Amino acid sequence: MNFEIVGVIGAGVMGVGVAQSLAQTQHQVILVDVSDQILAKAKADIRNNLRLARMLSKSPTQSSAPLGGVDEILARITFTTDYAGLKDADFVVENVTEKWEVKQPVYAQLDAVCPARCVFAADTSCFPITRLGAATHRPDRVIGMHFMNPVPQKTMVEVIRGYHTSEATIETAKAFLAGMGKECIVVNDAPGFVSNRVLMLTVNEAAYLVHEHVSTPQDIDRLFRECFGHKMGPLETADLIGLDTILYSIEVLHESFNDSKYRPCPLLKQMVDAGQLGRKSGQGFHSYLA
Repeated sequence: MNFEIVGVIGAGVMGVGVAQSLAQTQHQVILVDVSDQILAKAKADIRNNLRLARMLSKSPTQSSAPLGGVDEILARITFTTDYAGLKDADFVVENVTEKWEVKQPVYAQLDAVCPARCVFAADTSCFPITRLGAATHRPDRVIGMHFMNPVPQKTMVEVIRGYHTSEATIETAKAFLAGMGKECIVVNDAPGFVSNRVLMLTVNEAAYLVHEHVSTPQDIDRLFRECFGHKMGPLETADLIGLDTILYSIEVLHESFNDSKYRPCPLLKQMVDAGQLGRKSGQGFHSYLA
């Protein structure tokens, strides 16, 4: 299968990672967001990421550098606010905020612009794929594709089959990911799927432990690293993902299951209100300020 033109919607942390990973694997990418300012930051972030990856590749612990030079890879990405460029797209990965009022208009635009053959993949941590498919005239060609952060370094992707997702679409998604050098595990559609139904509950409980003064973020994460061999503790992971994304995801789970075990921790809400979002803001459960 050929994926000559791939659309990436949303130039946040995940969209930047997906666009970079695609460009590194020889794909032509159209990265779409709502403002030139956001796109300029995305371009700068990708440039910095590529330079850092090239520097790290010289370390004995890193096996390979990005394919091609930084400018060569960036040249494969078109940064635009215009959906019209997606009229010839073979595949689109959507990465916008986990809120229906934001996602629904995006799918309406994609459905109107993209060719009938185009598959839409929602890079979502918990949003129902069946609901997104229902927002289009091609629910059989809508699939979930939960990339992990940082996308260029993570080789496994959680793929989610919606109610109407066809077997042909699943095979297309597998081929698409293989072209990015990634593998996948296919699961069925349910709020949070597998990974985040477990992870978000863990993060939320860890936040409650801080909120209730049972322990500190440092000691909670150390326990998970040193007792269970996790590379990162739950609160370090939350900071990497972004506490706003964590909160949105838990709110979706709470709404979907109507189960009090998913009630968002008040401390988590307060931190998001305060702009303490983790790595991307410099402060979360841990500090990343220079």
